[in-house]
Parts: sequence; C-alpha cells; structure tokens
Amino acid sequence: MSINYKINELFETIQGEGAFTGQPSIFIRLQGCPVGCSWCDTKHTWEINLEDKVDQHTMLEKVVESDHWSSLSVEEILTIFKDKNYQAKHIVITGGEPSMVDLTPLCTTLESKGYSCQIETSGTFEIKTTPKCWVTVSPKVNMKGGYKILTSAMQRANEIKHPVATEQHIDDLKALIIEHNVSDKQVYLQPISQKERATELAIQTCIENNWRLSIQVHKYIGIE
Repeated sequence: MSINYKINELFETIQGEGAFTGQPSIFIRLQGCPVGCSWCDTKHTWEINLEDKVDQHTMLEKVVESDHWSSLSVEEILTIFKDKNYQAKHIVITGGEPSMVDLTPLCTTLESKGYSCQIETSGTFEIKTTPKCWVTVSPKVNMKGGYKILTSAMQRANEIKHPVATEQHIDDLKALIIEHNVSDKQVYLQPISQKERATELAIQTCIENNWRLSIQVHKYIGIE
C-alpha cells in the first residue's frame, strides 16, 4: 500500500544539531504535532487543516514559514530530489511530529537508493521505521498536549537530544534516563533559544555528566 506524507517543507541544508552536526542533509518536515511545546520554533506545523493543503510547487517555493502543506508519495519525493539536483545523501525527517505516521516505507525506499535516514521525534509516539534509521529522541516532558514519553521510543533512540533552560529540565532528563533504563545512550543538551543562562547551564551539566553540547549551529550562522 502506497503512503502519502503531509509535508510542510522540503529543502537541502546543513544539519545543525546533535551527532550529525555539519552533515549536508535534505530535510523533510512533516505537518502535524499535538505535543504542544511552549518553545517550539515550528508551531506552523502543528495543525493539519485541509484548507491549508497546496500543490507541491507552492509548498516548495514558499519563502516564509506557513502552515501550508502538500501530500507527496515516496516517488514524488525522490523526483523532487532529482529535479532540485540535491547532492546530500543524509535525510532528516522532522516536524511537526514525524512518528505520528509510519515512516518505514519512506525510509526503506530512501535507504535502497543510497541515502541514510534520521528521524527527530519527541518520544511520545511509537517509532515506525527501518532498523538502520538513526533515531534522535528529544523527549518532551509535561507539555500541554499531555503525551507521555514512551519507553519503546527512549530505548530505540540512537541519541537523546534534550532542550534545556532550567535546572528542572536537567532533573526531568535524569529521571527519564533512570525510568526508561537508557543510561547507555549518548546525550546532547541543547540550550533553548540560545539564551546565555541556558547555554551556561548546558555546558556545565555536560561537563559534569560527560554529555555533549548541541548548540543549533544553523541558527548561529543564519541558515535554514
């Protein structure tokens, strides 16, 4: 059965976060997320409204953030890669919340064409993808959507990337690591909104726990 994916953005850039920082990547940003993070910088991807559905050309050519999305098959996605002459071989599937849908068909096809795949997810939905796919779980605790972090998602993670601004965020992460038995995972701390206090807290905590810092390089150098 063919699956179409609701896509808000599709573009080539440099990955600015986590283990693949600096990697040329094609981003596929899916529409739809009920988690409700207060600091989310892609709130335009939250709602799936039929009146916001547009053709793929309109979606690809928009120059400002909007809630417009296009429904594309895997074959149409590959055609866009070819037409745009994208050179990157790493795919980042993000959102929104990409794990709301089954990503196995998409990742299976992309991997068969020589691409590597990465999913960025909140850990609040079952992760459906290929065994080879790199999974970045950025656990969202006590958000207004009321979703719980799933043990299956935390244990599937290849890396845990946690946004931090306060000591409470650090305490939440440590509790999650214990609760879901994932002390062996590589952890990245990501200061929220590049605020100085958040950055200082993340640096000190990384040193104390032998974790790593993720500073959203793309925002510092001004690329998408």
